[in-house]
Amino acid sequence: MTVRVGVVVFPGSNCDRDTLRGLELAGAEGVALWHEQGSLDGVAAVVLPGGFAYGDYLRAGVIARFSPVMRAVSAFAAEGGLVLGICNGFQVLAEAGLVPGALLRNRGLRFLGREVRIAAERVDTPFTSLVADGRPLRMPIAHGEGCYYADDTALDELERAGQVLFRYVHEDGVRAGAEGDPANPNGSARAIAGVLNARGNVAGLMPHPERAADAVLGSEDGLPILRSLVNAAARAAGEAPRQLVGSANRAPVAVGPG
Repeated sequence: MTVRVGVVVFPGSNCDRDTLRGLELAGAEGVALWHEQGSLDGVAAVVLPGGFAYGDYLRAGVIARFSPVMRAVSAFAAEGGLVLGICNGFQVLAEAGLVPGALLRNRGLRFLGREVRIAAERVDTPFTSLVADGRPLRMPIAHGEGCYYADDTALDELERAGQVLFRYVHEDGVRAGAEGDPANPNGSARAIAGVLNARGNVAGLMPHPERAADAVLGSEDGLPILRSLVNAAARAAGEAPRQLVGSANRAPVAVGPG
């Protein structure tokens, strides 16, 4: 039996189909979870995709955190379930207090849609176990509120605890600098592109691995992230990921803001 991974669909989500397809390529059966449902349908992991949940009214992710499905996601995470938030999903997780820090307006106060490079700080997590240590991963961003922020005390604690998961880097893998460095597109504190919760079972990431999961999209660098999640979920559920299909058999997926 193939491991089932849920993808939450909010009004305004626009990367749910991309994410379902990316999970399929990673060997999972993707299951859409509507925002009004209070059950996760027995999935082994959950992904919160990109988009503009509830129109991002008031602030990105702040309304979505109160949806019925997020109560189920919070309970699932509290029991040790694997949860990944991508872009808007990261914003929702931060608003719900499931990952540390906050996502603020990009330093340039403009929406950014471009390719970036990130590198994993750790490759011993459920989200990075199949990611090559230190290798820059090429994938797109598409956000207006992607500037990761925490105060210096909190940032120091994240560093000590190993909760920084990804950082923005240059093409040669060198860590991006602070505001003004083009490799750190949104001005995130300490070039942080992704973080973990203290327990290590919930992660948020601003770039889009599902948009870099197929050669037809120009990069497959996101696939190891999705495969890491699927493999970890399969182990937890006692299931098995499906055999990966070849690139030649993969269909393209839609790309939009999120």
